[in-house]
Amino acid sequence: MQKSITIIIPVFNEVDSLKELQAQLENILENRYSYEILYMNDGSFDGSEKILDELSNQNASTKAVHFHRNYGKAAALAEGFKLATGDYVMTMDADLQDNPAEIPNFIAKLEEGFDLVSGWKKNRHDPWTKRWPSKLANLVTGIMTGVKIHDMNCGIKMYRKKVVKMLDIYGGRHRYIPALAGQRNFKVSEIVVNHRAREYGETKYGGSRLFHGFFDLITILFLNRYVQQPLHLFGFFGLISLALGLIVECVILYFKYGLGESFGSHMALLTFGVMLIVIGIQFFSIGLLGELISGTTQGHENRVKKIINA
Repeated sequence: MQKSITIIIPVFNEVDSLKELQAQLENILENRYSYEILYMNDGSFDGSEKILDELSNQNASTKAVHFHRNYGKAAALAEGFKLATGDYVMTMDADLQDNPAEIPNFIAKLEEGFDLVSGWKKNRHDPWTKRWPSKLANLVTGIMTGVKIHDMNCGIKMYRKKVVKMLDIYGGRHRYIPALAGQRNFKVSEIVVNHRAREYGETKYGGSRLFHGFFDLITILFLNRYVQQPLHLFGFFGLISLALGLIVECVILYFKYGLGESFGSHMALLTFGVMLIVIGIQFFSIGLLGELISGTTQGHENRVKKIINA
């Protein structure tokens, strides 16, 4: 049975490339696949909205979704995932650097038994200021998440429908979709893709993304390991702080009753010990509050993978 495909394309000020991209997609998809194309217009102000409306009116399988303002790529992908109906879901950028001719290759790899296939731009046509920070970020991400692929943030990816319906994408989490999928035990792989040089528009990549991406990675790791058991994290730091504070206070007591020195002569150390004890108690309190909050959200995740003979 032929699988249906949903193509999700975030758009932000890409007016010059849209018609050519649509033509390339139709050339690959028409008469070969059952498909839908979702253009997620993320607050473009360069005339992209008008072009997308034209493309939608010309092809019944093409839909244009317009946002009120620019919310970012994560929001565009998240809304696209909600609307996707295809058995396979592909995401790609609108700047023509991703080649629609790669679609059959992604399908073939997915049908080997994988749940998510990410592109690897092995030969990138980008400036070194974009390539080397990306290499470093991918290396660190692979080490910290255990998902070993070369290009975590490659725009062109293909997923099984069940994957996108379980992913919670917001903020900068779209940069680590393979890691998020890997955390849910989905099978992740990659294929080498042809990365084309940008012909139109300007890159949306900035140096601040590497800085922000580091904190997004820390957030993902934290949420994966401790979101359901926050006391394990905060209690650990609280225990250390509390133990150090008690040790300091024991030293103060030794100075007072063992050596006969007054508390006043070690006031700074006494204050430091009390501060450590208070901080330890605060860590425990935060962990307990986290457990209470976590307990109210435990039932929101779809835990069942499948039911046989239900």
